[in-house]
Amino acid sequence: MNRLKEIREDKNLRQSDISKILNVSQVAYSYYEIEKRQIPIDLLKKLAKLYNVSVDYLLYLTDEKKPYPRSIMDNTK
Repeated sequence: MNRLKEIREDKNLRQSDISKILNVSQVAYSYYEIEKRQIPIDLLKKLAKLYNVSVDYLLYLTDEKKPYPRSIMDNTK
């Protein structure tokens, strides 16, 4: 199963819920889940923050969900 779909379903969220948070269409978000379209970096960062995981986890670079400590340069909430 796709990691984005898995983590979304673990939180009992629908694609439409996430698409509203990201301000994209549900179809666009579904393409991210099935890897038909690459996720823009800004949306990838939002998803990592939303799910409290690292971007590396979302990109299959690690199986460790725990996010890294926040950068002092990260001024987003």
